[in-house]
Amino acid sequence: MTDLPERAEVVVIGGGVIGTSVAYHLAKLGRSDVVLLEQGELSCGTTWHAAGLVGLLRSSQVGTELVQYSTELYQGLEDEVGLSAGYKQCGGLIVARTQERMVQLRRTAAVGAAYGLECEVITPEEAAEHWPIIDSGDLLGALWLPSDGTANPTDLTQALAKGARDRGVRIREGVRVTGVRTAAGVVTGVETDSGPVEAGVVVNCAGQWAKQVGALCGVTVPLHSAEHYYVVTEQIDGVRPGMPILRDPDGYTYFKEEVGGLAVGGFEPEAKPWVAPDKIPYPFQFQLLEEDWEQFSLIMENAVLRIPALEKAGIRKFYNGPESFTPDNHFLLGEAPEVRGFFVAAGFNSVGIASAGGAGRALAEWIVEGEPTSDLHSVDIRRFSPADGNQRWLRDRVVEVLGLHYEVPWPTREMSRGRGLRRSPTHEHLRTVGAVFGSKNGWERPLVIAPDGETAREAATTHGWGKPSWLNWCAAEQRATHSAVAVFDQTSFSKYVVAGRDALEVLEWLCTNTVDVELGRTVYTGMLNRRGTYEADVTVTRVSETEFLLFSSAATTVRDLDWIRRHIDEDKRCAVFDATSSLAVYGVMGPRSRELLTLMSDDDLSDAGFAFGTSRLLQLGQVQVRATRLTYVGELGWELAVPTEYAAGLYDDLMAAGAEWGASPAGYHAIEALRLEKGNRAFGRELTPDYGPVEAGLTFTCALESGREFLGREAVERAREGGVRRRLLSVRLADPAVMMWGGELITTAGTPCGQVTSAAWSDELEACIGLAYVWDPDGDVLSLADACERSYRIDVGGTVVGAEVSRRALVDPDHTRVR
Repeated sequence: MTDLPERAEVVVIGGGVIGTSVAYHLAKLGRSDVVLLEQGELSCGTTWHAAGLVGLLRSSQVGTELVQYSTELYQGLEDEVGLSAGYKQCGGLIVARTQERMVQLRRTAAVGAAYGLECEVITPEEAAEHWPIIDSGDLLGALWLPSDGTANPTDLTQALAKGARDRGVRIREGVRVTGVRTAAGVVTGVETDSGPVEAGVVVNCAGQWAKQVGALCGVTVPLHSAEHYYVVTEQIDGVRPGMPILRDPDGYTYFKEEVGGLAVGGFEPEAKPWVAPDKIPYPFQFQLLEEDWEQFSLIMENAVLRIPALEKAGIRKFYNGPESFTPDNHFLLGEAPEVRGFFVAAGFNSVGIASAGGAGRALAEWIVEGEPTSDLHSVDIRRFSPADGNQRWLRDRVVEVLGLHYEVPWPTREMSRGRGLRRSPTHEHLRTVGAVFGSKNGWERPLVIAPDGETAREAATTHGWGKPSWLNWCAAEQRATHSAVAVFDQTSFSKYVVAGRDALEVLEWLCTNTVDVELGRTVYTGMLNRRGTYEADVTVTRVSETEFLLFSSAATTVRDLDWIRRHIDEDKRCAVFDATSSLAVYGVMGPRSRELLTLMSDDDLSDAGFAFGTSRLLQLGQVQVRATRLTYVGELGWELAVPTEYAAGLYDDLMAAGAEWGASPAGYHAIEALRLEKGNRAFGRELTPDYGPVEAGLTFTCALESGREFLGREAVERAREGGVRRRLLSVRLADPAVMMWGGELITTAGTPCGQVTSAAWSDELEACIGLAYVWDPDGDVLSLADACERSYRIDVGGTVVGAEVSRRALVDPDHTRVR
């Protein structure tokens, strides 16, 4: 019988590299009353057969910082605990066969410069100096990353486990969790095959079993396993210890030195799903699946093209190890919205070894502090909804996800599998007139309207780094919005009702702007955390004395609802309802929007009769809607919220009445360009948990002149008084021939000093525009005046272009058009 304690402050489920990292970091933060439970032996699940690659440069600064911390940790573990993590800094080489991949590598190098990470674009000849046995004849160049390395997964796990034990963590192997106990929506412990353990916090680090473990207490953990392959060869002449990791993404392959031979693996474009998470056999310890040379053939054929010596090399071992992947190729981290005190760290999509140190520390800090200590929204488990736990959908999606690792990360790429399920009432109408759809939180949303039928629609889904085929159509939609009227289907907006006796008190604490306004007024406001940085970006309409209607972005429904609910004290009479699916939303925008709506309504829609920021019920045609005079696109307009069952009919009536005024349907590419002309911010890009209102230029949305307290106010006041190191500016490229997509590096006098957050082509300005955070290269406090006085250049895929900047909107800065 296993010696199992009756209770612990924290129970960690899973003894792989993630679970041991979480336990280690909790103990390091002083929380040593931790029990880690592993159903087999440490590292016996997915960890032991991982390739152990540690690539530092990620798609976000936070992701890069997590891996940077991992490498620092792994390098010092042996001195700390007496066990080596097997970490070696050997460098990394990414080679390119195509011009498109070379553009990506140049963009990646620029991102590295923005993050302070050393990297260099090199020639094929220089690449061959790092890897003398490669065939470089078809290469156009490569990216050299000297800080990349490798770790031994099993050794790393054991070192982290010893570090945890040394600080008091109790680790029990051979103990299987069979249940998770809860009471009133709060976790109270776990049940195991060796008895129960009471706990105030439970952390699900169960790897590909994490979905099963989450289901024990009603928590959605959206992941699915796929077969994942690599082989280890016999010794090969020319392979030496310490060779860099070699990645050939155009050939789906990677290579690393392994005892004089090579580990050869990759990410094929179409993966092979393994069994459903609830069908994973038990026990399943240190086990592999059957060899599948047919599935591996694409990788091996490309590997031989790059390393000709492989054609005659013997194979020592074929590894077919199942591994779990998430629907969007980002891992899952954080407290589950369904059960308080139940945390998840799983679904690491083949980057678990690289991310384990940073992710373990980040989750441990989240547990100790009660909220994240940095911007983790891209990996936050609350980005998914219960619908995303559907087993058949996950199995379909995982086929595509694994291949994303080495696909060119096109700026407008959309997932192709698991699509078309969540549609607005106008979906078929828009499809008929040529809409090209994208997806956000499952919603099918029109990106652009292709006017020339199916052929044009297919062309609009092709990818590239330059100006896209749909740009002229998007420009036409922008012109319609500026000169006549455009109708945007914005049904995917998240919509919440906050109601009850104490609803006003709750929202006054959560919102930066005051929402204690007269009935029928709409307020734009942020919601901040204790650090004074953004958790949400919403509009709030006061419907009655005790009821408010909130609109937010499509992607943040679960996250927003959870944030609001966790800030409603038990003694407060206040409830939050998700109204997203009950209301469709249409944006009717443009100088003739008033004329169009007047054709359908007897109400006074003049400035005097329907002022900006006003919201009220409106008889429109034969339907009653909630009309709100707001605009995200910078023109006169209204957002119309209508019950879903009336929405298709209302849309038909709008388009029929609008024919006289040149009304046209428009999509989200146009919205993006128009909101950037006005400098309007978006959550997840300009507004994140790493930035506050002072950096973002939104202090006017904070009721600082009033005596009202709100969450994060003290931090905002400190930032305003003491200054900040980053400032958000509007940018415009000087060269109209260059297309910008977001993420580009900004320099001043040749020194990195900023990064573009969002970008689009503006028809009115005939140039690419965007928003960008800039900083002082020396790390000093940066005033807005100083930020605007500098001379800037932007690196767009290796082409360096001059740029104009502005603290005000690039189009109609005085907002005359909204009247």
